[in-house]
Amino acid sequence: MMRFVSLKRASMLAILAGAMPLHAQSGGLLGDSGVTSGSARAPQAGSGDEEGGRSSGRRVAPRARVSDISPYLEVDQTAIWDLKGGNGDMLTYTTVAVGVSGSIQTQSVAIGADVRYAHQFGWDSNATDQDILSGIVNGRFEVVRNVLSLEAGALATRVRSDFKGATNALAGASSTDKVYSAYIGPNFVAPIGDLTVTGAYRLGYNRVDQGNGAAVALGLPGTGTFEESWLHNASASVGMQPGTLPFGWSVGVGYVRESASQLDQRYEQKFARADVTFPVGPTVALVGGVGYEDIEISNKDALRDANGVPVRDSSGRFVTDANSPRRLSYDDDGLIWDAGVMWRPSPRLQAEARVGHRYGSMTYTGSLSWAASRRTSVSVALFDSIDSFGRALNGSLANLGPDFSVMRNPFSGDIGGCAFNNGQSGGACFNDTLTGIATANYRNRGIVAQIARQGDPWGMTLAAGYVRRKFIADSQSVLAGANGLVDQNYFVSFGVQRAIDAVSAFDAQTYFNYFDSGISGVGDVTNMGANASYRRTIWRRLQASAAIGVDSIDRKGQEAFISLLAQLGLRYQF
Repeated sequence: MMRFVSLKRASMLAILAGAMPLHAQSGGLLGDSGVTSGSARAPQAGSGDEEGGRSSGRRVAPRARVSDISPYLEVDQTAIWDLKGGNGDMLTYTTVAVGVSGSIQTQSVAIGADVRYAHQFGWDSNATDQDILSGIVNGRFEVVRNVLSLEAGALATRVRSDFKGATNALAGASSTDKVYSAYIGPNFVAPIGDLTVTGAYRLGYNRVDQGNGAAVALGLPGTGTFEESWLHNASASVGMQPGTLPFGWSVGVGYVRESASQLDQRYEQKFARADVTFPVGPTVALVGGVGYEDIEISNKDALRDANGVPVRDSSGRFVTDANSPRRLSYDDDGLIWDAGVMWRPSPRLQAEARVGHRYGSMTYTGSLSWAASRRTSVSVALFDSIDSFGRALNGSLANLGPDFSVMRNPFSGDIGGCAFNNGQSGGACFNDTLTGIATANYRNRGIVAQIARQGDPWGMTLAAGYVRRKFIADSQSVLAGANGLVDQNYFVSFGVQRAIDAVSAFDAQTYFNYFDSGISGVGDVTNMGANASYRRTIWRRLQASAAIGVDSIDRKGQEAFISLLAQLGLRYQF
C-alpha cells in the first residue's frame, strides 16, 4: 500500500508539472515542483525549461537547523610550463583569494554558496594581472511554509573566448570571457479540497563580458556573440491526484519571454496543456498530455556602413540597427502532445520516458533519478528543447537547488563544468552551454548523466554528456549564415576525494571535452587534462597545499598546446 501511495504522490507532482509544455520540467519525471517539497516552480529554461531537464535537481524542505559556513583566505604560487606549443616559456602567478563555502538550512531558509574572489599577480611579460570572481549561490526562503516560497541564485565563472574549451582559463585575460547569471522568483502551491493549485514566476538575467573581442578574429560571428538578456518565466496549474478519480489530471498555462540586447533579439512562448496520469500498477503509471503552443523568435538587423559591412562595437559585437524591421527567425504554433510511462518502485528511484510531437517534429525525452544510498545518487536526463544561451544557463542554475557541491580547478580557481546536489540525485552541468556562447537560438537535444558519492573517507563525482545544437536564424539579417548550423559537444569529468587522516586529504580530477564546431573556418577542439592536490593542516586552521596537473588543447588545423602546471599554497580557514 505504501508503494501505491508513493506513486500517487509522484503522479500528482508529475501532472502538475506536466501542465507545462512537453518536458518543460526538470528531467520530465516529477517536474520542477520537486519530489519531496511538492512546491511549484517556474519552468527552468527555454520553452518552459527543457534545459532544466539536464539538471534534474530536487528540492527537499530542510527539517533541522544546520549551519556550515567556511570563509577563508588563500595565497597560492602557480607555475605553468609549455611542454608543446607556445614559446616554451614558463609563466608564474601569485594569487591572493578570499572566499566562502557552505550552507545554511533551517525550517524556513536554505542557502548554499561556494564563492571566490581572487587577484592574480603575473610575474612575467606574458602573464597579466587580473581579477577573478567565480562561484554559485542558491537560496530558498519559505514565506508561508509549504505554500509560498521565494528562490534566488547567482553564478559567476570564466570561459575561453577563442574556442579552446571552458577550462584552463589561466592562459591570459585577453582570451577569457566573464559569464554571469542570476534569477529570483516566487513559487506557490496550495491544496483546495481535492485540488492542488500551483503558480511560479522567475525573473532571470544573463551577461557575458568579452575579453578584447578575441572571438571576432576567429569568425565566431556566424552565430553572433552574446552580451546580455532578461528572462521572464511564469506558469500556473490546477490538478488532482489519483484517488477521487482513478487517474490524476492537471491543466496549466505558461508564458516565457527573453529579450537579448544583441540585435534586439526576442523569444516569446505561450502555452496551455492538459495532462493525465493513470496508475496501472503499484509502481507504474501511464502519463500523457496534449496542448497548444505558440513560439516566436525575432530580431532586428545589424547597422551597416556605406559598403554594406556590418558595424561592430569595441567588443566585436554587432551594433543593432534600431530602424531595421523586426524579422521572424522562428514561428511555430499548433498542437503539441506527448505520452509515456512513469516508474517509481520506491521513494528513492524514479524514471520516466516519453515520446511526443513538438517543434514540428517528433521529440523524445526521459529521466532517471536514483538515490542509491544516503550518500550516493545517480541521475540521467534526455532532453529536447528550443533554447538560447541565456535560457539554458539560467535554467540550469535555477534548477540546481540550495544544497550542492562543486569542484574547482586548483590552478585557476574556476568552478568545474558540473555541480552536484548533496545527498540527492541530480545537479547541473554547464559544459555544453559554456563551450559555445552564441546569440542565435537553437534546437537543443542531448543526454547528460551524473553520479555522486559524498562520504568518509571517499568521495566521488562523475558526469558525462552529449549535446547537439542546431541554430535558428532568419534568412535576411546578419545572422543568416547561422541558420541550420549544427555544433556538437561531448564531455566527461571525474573527480575523487580521499581523507587520509584527521589533518590531511587528497583529491584528483580529470576532464575531457570535444567540441565539434559547425562554423566554417573554426576547427574542432579537444580539451583534456588532469590534476591532483594534497592538503594538510599544519597549525590550527592553517592549511598547506600542493598541486600538479597537465592540460592540453588541440584545435584542428592549428598548433596543439600541452601545459604542465604546479602550485604551492596556504589557506587560513576562519
